[in-house]
Amino acid sequence: MPQLPDPVVTLCPHCGAANRVPAARLSAHPTCGKCKAALFTGAPLAVDQAQFDRHMGPGKLPVLVDFWAEWCGPCKAMAPAFAQAAKVLEPQLRLLKIDTEAAPALSQRYQIRSIPTLMLLAGGREVARTAGAMPVEGIVRWVRSVS
Repeated sequence: MPQLPDPVVTLCPHCGAANRVPAARLSAHPTCGKCKAALFTGAPLAVDQAQFDRHMGPGKLPVLVDFWAEWCGPCKAMAPAFAQAAKVLEPQLRLLKIDTEAAPALSQRYQIRSIPTLMLLAGGREVARTAGAMPVEGIVRWVRSVS
């Protein structure tokens, strides 16, 4: 896993508020300081470009992004595995889903040429990427091997 800043800033999946959490307390089921909901739900977050940009930057929790599209058969096939990977990889990472049809500027910014594409980002910078559908074990193994 990428080296975590301390404290780490993570956004609430419910209200969007930024929360500072000591890295050592991430696995202690932290809650949002604003809405009191759980900061980690064990599920990927479907986000638009503005929400994606809020998750990026120094001090923020690293993210694993699934670039996908509704019409893509392999993307649909991998979706359950990506959801299961969230249960394994959170709270060390935030898992995000980007619909390339709804956010073409992000696809262009990161030069996404095929989907599904998984991209690991830390501190707003790309750490690694891979293209093609894979099972949950493959996703988790890949993330652990590149971080």
